[in-house]
Amino acid sequence: MAPVAAYDEIADWYEQEFLPRQADGDPIGVRAGLAELLGPGSGPCLEIACGTGIHAEQLRGLGWTPVGVDLSAAMLGYARGRLPVARGDAARLPFRDGSLPAVVTVMAHTDLPDYPAVLREAARVLSNGGTFVHIGVHPCFCGGFADHTDPTAVVIRPGYLDGHWTTDSWTTEGVRNRVGASHWPLPDLLHHVLAAGLTLDRFTEGGSPVPTTFALRARKRS
Repeated sequence: MAPVAAYDEIADWYEQEFLPRQADGDPIGVRAGLAELLGPGSGPCLEIACGTGIHAEQLRGLGWTPVGVDLSAAMLGYARGRLPVARGDAARLPFRDGSLPAVVTVMAHTDLPDYPAVLREAARVLSNGGTFVHIGVHPCFCGGFADHTDPTAVVIRPGYLDGHWTTDSWTTEGVRNRVGASHWPLPDLLHHVLAAGLTLDRFTEGGSPVPTTFALRARKRS
C-alpha cells in the first residue's frame, strides 16, 4: 500500500495558523537540540520529513547546506522557498548509499508509521562517521496517553507501553488530532536506532517543567 500524505489536507492551516503560534523563542528546545547535537558543519544535511522547511535557516546558520524530503506536496509547496526539496517516501530516500555527511529528523518520527525503516534509510545514505540527529516529541511524556491540560503537571494514563497509532490528544488545537501519531516507548526507539546500524552518541531533552522533546545524536559506524 502506498504511503498517505496526511499533511496535504492541513498544510495551509499548519503554515498559516499552527507555526505562527510556535514562533516565539524556543519553548520546547528544538533549536537548542539542533545546535547542541548537530552543531556547526559543512556539506549537505538532509532533513527527512522536512514539512514546510522551517528548520532550513538554522541549518544554514550552522554552516550546512540543507536539503529536504517529504511526502506531502502541499507542505513542499511552502518548503520550496526555503530549501531544495524532493517529494519522496522517507522509507525510500532518493539518495545514494553513503552520500551524505548529516541527516536529521525534526518533530517528525510520530508522523512516520514505519520509523524503523526510516532509520535504516538514514543509516544507508550517511557516509561513514556521518551524523544522524533525531529530535521528536518525548516518548515518555507526549502521546495519546499524556494529558497536558495542566502545563505544570502532565498526567500519564495507560497506553505508554502499548506502542500504537492514535488520533487521541489532550487538545483539539494541535496536529495530532488532525493527522494522528505513531508512538514508540523510549527503549524501543533507542533499539531501532541501534538496529539501523547507528551508534548512539549523545542525548538531550527540551521544554519545561516537563520535557516536551527528546533528542539524540548517533553516528554511522565505519
